[in-house]
Amino acid sequence: MTEKIDIKEKFKAFSDHWNPRIIGELNGQHVKLAKFFGEFVWHHHEKEDELFLVIKGRLLMKFRDKDVWIEEGEVIIVPAKVEHMPVAPEEVHVLLFEPASTLNTGNVVEKRTRKDLKKI
Repeated sequence: MTEKIDIKEKFKAFSDHWNPRIIGELNGQHVKLAKFFGEFVWHHHEKEDELFLVIKGRLLMKFRDKDVWIEEGEVIIVPAKVEHMPVAPEEVHVLLFEPASTLNTGNVVEKRTRKDLKKI
């Protein structure tokens, strides 16, 4: 059955950072919500591209050769194999669109690695 998803309400359902939640699936892709705060880890994804849509706040995406600020309502797509590090000086609400196989820390395993994501 097709139902609409209230993104603002979904964001109210959790408060932790760097722990994506799945809000939908389509064509082998997950639509995820996450709250970011602080620096993440340098990583890349061997096979998966990632799309980041900033819903609230602003996100700094660091690459080895440049830094890119993503503002509310803006999107950045990080291609597979491109090393990157998300940084959120203040809390940021992000919608992620990526293959279901995507591990949030990519080629790195550390304390914020999430293998089994919760559906909300």
